[in-house]
Amino acid sequence: MKNVSILGCGWLGKELAVDFIKKGYKVKGSTTSKEKLEELESVDIIPYLVDISGRNIQQEFLDADVLIIAITSKEVENFKWLIASIEKSNITKIIFISSTSVYPSLNKEMTEEDETVDSPLVEIENLFRNNNKFQTTIIRFAGLFGGERQPGNWFVNRKIPHPKGYVNMIHREDCIAIIEQIIVQNVFDEVFNACSNHHPTREEFYINARKSIGKSIPEFDNSKPLVYKIINSEKLQKKLNYKLIYDNLLSI
Repeated sequence: MKNVSILGCGWLGKELAVDFIKKGYKVKGSTTSKEKLEELESVDIIPYLVDISGRNIQQEFLDADVLIIAITSKEVENFKWLIASIEKSNITKIIFISSTSVYPSLNKEMTEEDETVDSPLVEIENLFRNNNKFQTTIIRFAGLFGGERQPGNWFVNRKIPHPKGYVNMIHREDCIAIIEQIIVQNVFDEVFNACSNHHPTREEFYINARKSIGKSIPEFDNSKPLVYKIINSEKLQKKLNYKLIYDNLLSI
């Protein structure tokens, strides 16, 4: 499966494409901006202008072994249209990038078997999971960081809530490696949480993040009742035999 299309070449999708190309994959990548087409082409991504909100997609883009969906849209009707377009293509395997935001904060550890919130993202997940025309693996990534996403720059000019709660984070390099392993090992029809095993408190994490870039210690807001969740990603690590690259969030 060396022919991959990536719907959404943003912060994650573009770096994923670049990594795949280095490893010999043929990669088609999409953007909603005409201005970014040349940028994608400059790193050997075959560029396409795709906008599911405008009902615009080329069937050539959907000529791939695997389609990776890495867009932020949560418009259910747009995804219904996208799925109808996929059904007309030769795609049989999909990786859908989701989020651990689908879990409520119940002050406990959350696995893939736990309840999810009633949200458009969960509805979109289910559209893919319940479709028998193709196989979809859902990856629920925790908080994303890496590259220009530096946690020490977050919560500028405002207090950080729930300092005694716990962080759920994953580095972009781990995201890329996990997606590749799903393809290499042909692991489809699954739902995975993807998160570091390390869950320092928000207070520990953000103080460390600020110190690491030479910024002053942030202020915290203790006024609200403590709510949190701890994302468990043991299923993914066991199924893929995957060892996280960045698994100590205070050493990064």
